[in-house]
Amino acid sequence: MHEEEDGGGGGGEASSPTASRILPSKSVDVGEVEGARDAQAPRLCGYLNKLAGKGPLRGYRPRWFVYDPRKCYLYYFKSPQDALPLGHIEVGDACFSYNVEGDEGQFEIHTAGKEFLLKAPSRQAMHYWLQQLQQKRWEYSNTRGSGQRDSWSSPTLLYPHTGLVSKDSDAFLFEKPSESMERVRSDFAMETETDGGGMVGMQSARGSSGLSTNFSLKNWGTELRNSMSSLRPGRGGESRRSMFYTSNSNEEWELVDPPSKDIPEQKPHPDTHRHSTGSAFPFDFGRTSSRSKRPFLRDMMGSGKFGRNAATESRSAETSPVECNGAKPMEMQLRLQSQQEEVSRLYQEQAKLHEELAGQKELVRLLQQTLRTSQCDRHPVSHPPPTPDSSPAPGQSQALVVTQEEIPQREVMLQERDGQIQALCGHMERLALEKDSLQQELKGLKIKVGEINDQLGMLMETIQAKDEVIIKLSQESSEQSGQPNEGSSPPHNREQQELDILKDSLQGYKSQNKFLNKEILELTVLRRNAESREKALEAKYTALEARLCQVESKYLVLLQEVKTPVCSSSEQSPAREVISRLLEDALQVESADQQEHPIFKPHTVSEYDVYGFKTVPEEEEEEEKLVAKVRALELKSLSMTDQEVSVGVKWENYLAGTLNRDLVRSPELKALMRCGVPHVHRSKVWHWCVNFHVRKFRDSMRPDYYETLLTVARDKPNPASKQIELDLLRTLPNNKHYASPSAEGIQKLRNVLMAFSWRNPDIGYCQGLNRLAAIALLYLDQEEAFWCLIAIVEVFMPRDYYTKTLLGSQVDQRVFKDLMSEKLPRLHAHFEQHKVDFSLITFNWFLVVFVDSVVSEILFKIWDAFLFEGPKIMFRFALALFKYKEEEFLKLQDSTTIFKYLRYFTRTILDSRKLMNIAFVEMNPFPMRQIHNRRSFHLEKVRLELTELEAIRQTFLRDRETSQDGRTFVSDDEEDN
Repeated sequence: MHEEEDGGGGGGEASSPTASRILPSKSVDVGEVEGARDAQAPRLCGYLNKLAGKGPLRGYRPRWFVYDPRKCYLYYFKSPQDALPLGHIEVGDACFSYNVEGDEGQFEIHTAGKEFLLKAPSRQAMHYWLQQLQQKRWEYSNTRGSGQRDSWSSPTLLYPHTGLVSKDSDAFLFEKPSESMERVRSDFAMETETDGGGMVGMQSARGSSGLSTNFSLKNWGTELRNSMSSLRPGRGGESRRSMFYTSNSNEEWELVDPPSKDIPEQKPHPDTHRHSTGSAFPFDFGRTSSRSKRPFLRDMMGSGKFGRNAATESRSAETSPVECNGAKPMEMQLRLQSQQEEVSRLYQEQAKLHEELAGQKELVRLLQQTLRTSQCDRHPVSHPPPTPDSSPAPGQSQALVVTQEEIPQREVMLQERDGQIQALCGHMERLALEKDSLQQELKGLKIKVGEINDQLGMLMETIQAKDEVIIKLSQESSEQSGQPNEGSSPPHNREQQELDILKDSLQGYKSQNKFLNKEILELTVLRRNAESREKALEAKYTALEARLCQVESKYLVLLQEVKTPVCSSSEQSPAREVISRLLEDALQVESADQQEHPIFKPHTVSEYDVYGFKTVPEEEEEEEKLVAKVRALELKSLSMTDQEVSVGVKWENYLAGTLNRDLVRSPELKALMRCGVPHVHRSKVWHWCVNFHVRKFRDSMRPDYYETLLTVARDKPNPASKQIELDLLRTLPNNKHYASPSAEGIQKLRNVLMAFSWRNPDIGYCQGLNRLAAIALLYLDQEEAFWCLIAIVEVFMPRDYYTKTLLGSQVDQRVFKDLMSEKLPRLHAHFEQHKVDFSLITFNWFLVVFVDSVVSEILFKIWDAFLFEGPKIMFRFALALFKYKEEEFLKLQDSTTIFKYLRYFTRTILDSRKLMNIAFVEMNPFPMRQIHNRRSFHLEKVRLELTELEAIRQTFLRDRETSQDGRTFVSDDEEDN
């Protein structure tokens, strides 16, 4: 069955002339759309016509298709401006086909239980789409099931990592396809142009996208949300207005110039002819509002032929095009027949109205006769009364008395008759008006029937003329075929045309044969890969089950042996051997050398985490190694909790709605940033955050600003270069990207720091900048990491934060002490009681934004919120760290013990969700205005203190210079002489 999407849209779109002008396009990634300098891979997207609807509403509708490489889905939208898709097609498990003898550009996609019928504007565009979809499916199948990813993350990244961690994302082993298989695929590949014949590009999204009736009732909720998102302020304004917008709703279609021949003609689907009574003109339709549309009588009446169906047929007859080349005369005859039936029906109604009018006239005549009779009966009543002298006869007196008694009744009857006469007169006037309107309507229909008859006559004459020409050409052809052909005479024109048609058909079947052979080959390989993945998963499950049994048996033995105490420490008991073996097994981690069977050897903890940090240090003692391994296991288990999975799903859904637009600051995005960005999306999100904060700087600089600074740094010596070289290997020694001079991150870090020292000579280089740049380089390119460093130093932090005096850093420590006394009064009093200066520890937290102070999982979640909200995050998390361990601090009653615990307590905090809840919920309210006010207050005090210190230093230097003569050193030899 075909996929049914739009239950309420008009089915006439299949034959719309504008629908055939919709071209598919291949756009580029978001970075290229915005004019960014990052080279991104092009994305497959564009317009295709999709068959949807049911019954008479079934037809092709233009849809904007976008390929998502993360899940190998082909999403389709109503327009490029929509945020929510109407649906998707699973390309990863789909197969493709098309019919050479079918409509041009039409192809099918078959998935599990669904069949999608699509149509490209040309055969060339169809070939390009099929080639691209096959290639995307092939690439997806080669990486499917081989990556070490979480259950909720995508198998393929839509926004690949651009920093140093991008090397690690490809570290797992993929089964590379054989070269022979690739050669076979290339042999079967169809010959298409790289850009789809010039019909692929983002310009398709800015062009025509179909009729304004392109609406889906089945997806009305999605349509409504897309409409509301386009009208939401701050998200594009006028640019979000639909490209089908028009300011006048009272419009009428009229014929304009026919389209050019290079535009492919849209052919209606065969199913649509069952419900359409009109044929198609090869003309385009334009809109005009210069004259009002006159309603037909059948549109105003609501029964029988003049009801809703008749109105629909009338609209379809007016707006549906007609082919004038004699292709469909039967449709014109059916249309004429329907018009004649309507005229005959009107004649019958007119006859009925005439009969009714004659009956009313007869009734009026009878009433008039009755009225005259009544008037004659009233004459005796009007005679003068008799005189007293006259004596009336007895009979006359009796008749006069009777007449006088009936006078009131007769008057009432006359009044009733008068009212009936007036009502009948009004009814006659209304009937006369209705008769006039029917006569006018009848005249209009006669004129219309006459016009249709003229068109039919013209068509019949055209057909007759063409038949005569065909007969004449046939006779000439038969006469020439009877004559002997000359030896060098060229073939007949008709034979040449037939030969060309056969050649075209042969070429089409060859292309179809190549495509189907390639499709069969790839589907076979996909099936084999699926079977291999299934077998590998079964083997992995068996290995995991066996390992679990082994671990359980070892621990059972250990528990049983622990019941009996060991008499002597020097005695070698079986329990000691078991414990030692368990410790050896627990301290083993997966290294790069253990690659014999990566699938059959599941390891919960690797030698390095996803960020490149070493999980278990080698130079530490066995106890510390065991603690590090336990910490890594706990972090691994915490990263697989339901809450972490839920956050990942929320990010997937949010970014799926931004396929056609960039990120925008909003409360929803802020809440997601405070939950932490998943590893797979962090490069894209950090890139957007940095660009958002330094946009005013980048817009005023040249595009090659970073390269220019690097050139200057290579050509001219810099006083900071020596200190930079000394600090390179001391930056992150426990990270493999910076562990050795030959590591890839060392040269990138050197370039970023040298470029920044030339941009900001006031700071040049300060210890701490190297760690900030090193963390940024893990997810960003060199240039983006350079701008990230600018955002932190010149946008987030106050002035003089990284200068020689570290004035801003000292001020922030005093602000933090004030916040400690306000938010954590008990802990602050405890520190004051034991005279513990915690700023000796927290100073480095603020200077390098917690690098090397917390575990990597928490560190990068802090940086996610820090790059979005700014320096306020440092105060929030510093307070949250102390709040997390407040009870442990209060239990310590010795200053030495407290200070020792201060140095390492942050490494014991592993639950990032609990820490974030403390930072963003329990620390509220936390206004930035309060921090600004306290910074201003303490800034003046620190400046006065620094001025006094400078004065003391100058005084000391002067005193030392004046007393230099009295400090001459005399050796023992000189004293002897």
